[in-house]
Amino acid sequence: MKKVYSFIVALFASTIMFSQGTVTGTVMDGDLGSPLPGASVVLQGTQNGASTDFDGKFTIEVSEASGTLVVSYIGFVTKRVPFNSYGDIGSITLNPDAEELEGVVVTGILDIAKDRETPVAVSTITAAEIQEKIGSQELPEVLKSTPSIYATKTGGGFGDGRINVRGFDSQNTAIMINGIPVNDMENGRVFWSNWAGLSDVTTAMQVQRGLGSSKLAISSVGGTINIITKSTDKEEGGSVRFGGGNDGYIKTTASYNTGKNDKGFAASILLGRTAGDGYVQGTKFEGYNYFIGLGYEPNDRNSFQFVLTGAPQVHNQRTSSFFNVATLADHVEYGALYNFNHGFLNGEEFGWRRNFYHKPIASLNWDHKFNDKTTLSTSIYASVGRGGGTGDIGVGPGFGFASSSRYRIPATGQVDYDLISRFNGGESVTFYNGDNGGNPRQIAPTNGEQIVTSFGDGIIRRASMNSHNWFGLIANLHTDIDTEWSWDVGVDARSYKGIHYRRVDNLLGADGYFDDDDMNNPNHTVRQDGVIESNFGSIVNIFKNIDDEEKIDYYNDGIVRWLGAFGQLEYSNGIVSAFLQGGVSQQGFKRIDYFGYLNSDPEQETDFENRLGGNIKGGANFNINEAHNVFFNAGYYSKQPLFDAVYLNFRNELNPDLTNEKILGLEAGYGINLGDFRAKINIYRTAWKDRFEDLDIETDLGDEGTANINGVEQIHSGFELEANYRASDAVQFKGMLSMGNWEYGGNASGAALDDDRNIIDPDVTLYLDNVKVGDAAQFTTNLEMIIRPCENLKLSTNLYSASRLFAQINAEDFADPNHQGSLRLPSYSLIDFGAYYKFNIAGDNTISIAANVNNLFDTEYIAESLTNNFVEDNGPTFRGLNTSNKVFFGFGRTWNVSMRYNF
Repeated sequence: MKKVYSFIVALFASTIMFSQGTVTGTVMDGDLGSPLPGASVVLQGTQNGASTDFDGKFTIEVSEASGTLVVSYIGFVTKRVPFNSYGDIGSITLNPDAEELEGVVVTGILDIAKDRETPVAVSTITAAEIQEKIGSQELPEVLKSTPSIYATKTGGGFGDGRINVRGFDSQNTAIMINGIPVNDMENGRVFWSNWAGLSDVTTAMQVQRGLGSSKLAISSVGGTINIITKSTDKEEGGSVRFGGGNDGYIKTTASYNTGKNDKGFAASILLGRTAGDGYVQGTKFEGYNYFIGLGYEPNDRNSFQFVLTGAPQVHNQRTSSFFNVATLADHVEYGALYNFNHGFLNGEEFGWRRNFYHKPIASLNWDHKFNDKTTLSTSIYASVGRGGGTGDIGVGPGFGFASSSRYRIPATGQVDYDLISRFNGGESVTFYNGDNGGNPRQIAPTNGEQIVTSFGDGIIRRASMNSHNWFGLIANLHTDIDTEWSWDVGVDARSYKGIHYRRVDNLLGADGYFDDDDMNNPNHTVRQDGVIESNFGSIVNIFKNIDDEEKIDYYNDGIVRWLGAFGQLEYSNGIVSAFLQGGVSQQGFKRIDYFGYLNSDPEQETDFENRLGGNIKGGANFNINEAHNVFFNAGYYSKQPLFDAVYLNFRNELNPDLTNEKILGLEAGYGINLGDFRAKINIYRTAWKDRFEDLDIETDLGDEGTANINGVEQIHSGFELEANYRASDAVQFKGMLSMGNWEYGGNASGAALDDDRNIIDPDVTLYLDNVKVGDAAQFTTNLEMIIRPCENLKLSTNLYSASRLFAQINAEDFADPNHQGSLRLPSYSLIDFGAYYKFNIAGDNTISIAANVNNLFDTEYIAESLTNNFVEDNGPTFRGLNTSNKVFFGFGRTWNVSMRYNF
């Protein structure tokens, strides 16, 4: 026993001899103002180190009372902190760093929620997590591990992902990039293919579920997603990245930044390319992305930043268009990866559906500090978008030319575009079902031309163009009244013009396409010299003149003007924090129809229809002690309707029953922080009233028309849990659970009119009471295990589950009171695996390697249904038509490996 005692004393003495004291501190996230768990703290020149706990705190033993600590975290700028005594050295702030973009700061108008202070439900994904997990996924998919987020790849094409927050799609979820709203001002949508390169420049994504903390009067019915490309000053450096994956996926990026010089200038640039054959048949893609940032800080009171980013891309698609979607029988016969649009033309991949777009956004940001209490932040921005999507136009025997089995190769199900080309060119052909087809309609004088028409026999590929010009300004004046009170006031002005028309993309062997939809040019034939192929050449130059393009089918402009003002009063004393916000906005809507009205007709251009809207919201957070906090918030929105609800039936017909949508949101939450264990619990209820819906109907007398339904209501309520547990220095668990109950509330009705605007049914009712809202899983869970077996190596495995998933309703089905409810799809689970390793090679140069396998086990589902609803969206890879009361969908395994060299 004495020997044991002597050994313990000797061990204790040696410990004292070689460790004379300790240094403690707290590492903070400089962007979000919250603790940064898992940061590395190393005594410079030694292997002596420690990691921060969940509160960002660390303790490191040192042999001398002076030295330098090297503090680092993946995705943040490394910081060297000197110390001259033992004890607590206070807070150490690390600034975010996307590795490529370390020289520019985008500041001012961001509304970032802070843990235990801002009273909203919030989850944040850091740059490190994005870099480790993104692989070949799209940016929204990285968020699916957070509560009440449902993100999928839809048809499986590049950039075709989408996201729902608390059951609301992007039309009612505000998407912000550096505080600038990017939801389309006509339809509210966000197409992620337009932002395909955003993951390369993102330092953090923050999801604020529910009302959110943004001061702008934006459409955050489901929530707000803040994407932050903010990057901070650093010494000169750059990076090169190369990645590869399944089905020919290749991604390369290169970046360089100057760092801030003595005169306050900084510059950063990033260029990238992504290409591949696509996991699904016929979904080849190619995209580029660029980022240019210029920063200038002439003094302590002024900061200027210019940012330009864009991602031109072209990708083939598998869509859910009713006329271009496979049936269950097709998938059973041709396999899970079958693409109904796919085929070959002259030996090259070709399909009806292709998306092509270029939507750069440029912003100039100025922060001016009047004094220690008052700061003015201003952002002027512009976005010019050019592009659209292709599809078929023309007719043929049967229900839609493109869906006809006459032109599909029986062995593969592919479209025989060479056969169509010969047919359009005037050859006598034998179709696959044995029919002999006649030639396309000829226009006199024929002089031997083969002309396809919209009412004859034949088909071509058209492009639906949805371009826009968008300009805006946001300014916010912030004043600290004292150490506890502050206020903000600001303005939000936007001007938007959407340009919509169709053009001929490929004549498929014909000599021309005849179109009579333009009342001002009713006998218009587009020949080869008027064809514009939908490739990179058609979208690179966003400033080219589009007035001279030959247009078919329709041509109209949608113009939206927005002017808003907002204010906020905020209080915080470290224990209690509270805010009260109010905003008002006026939207003006105008429509110009160049095809549907004669140029001499004054009704060709409408007046502005101005609608006033606004919001008021407030909330409070109470920190009970260092471990527990509670919060609540409430708000009311009066939201202007979308453009299609203002002007009906794709004409200049003002909705006589136009009304604002009303949203009432209530939310409460609780947080617990016990060091190694953290958790957040939220409950919410959102009522969304006076929604607009239209549907095609046929009366008992055989009259056909469109019913315009006002007063549709949805009620979304639910419970959310998010937890984080560090079992040891090497093992960590993250988890979430969300349970929603999203239903329609009550029935809604409206009148149906025919094409001549005569009432054919004064009372068409949608029987929606208690019908489940579709398009997103109402119950989701996620469990992630992270293992750090050694320094710089991180392994993770992730189990995601979704259930209570309903298809988006087909409104026509619910005009029947005997409908049988929403189509419910099967529950499913997905397993992902990832590995990340980073090592130093010389000085501050590093190499990092990331490997990811998503959807480790291929899965396929056949859903039984009681109705024949069309499945609008049912998974990250597959879409389908519910045929014979069944629907097919599934999830395919993908993999990606990338290496990044930082210098």
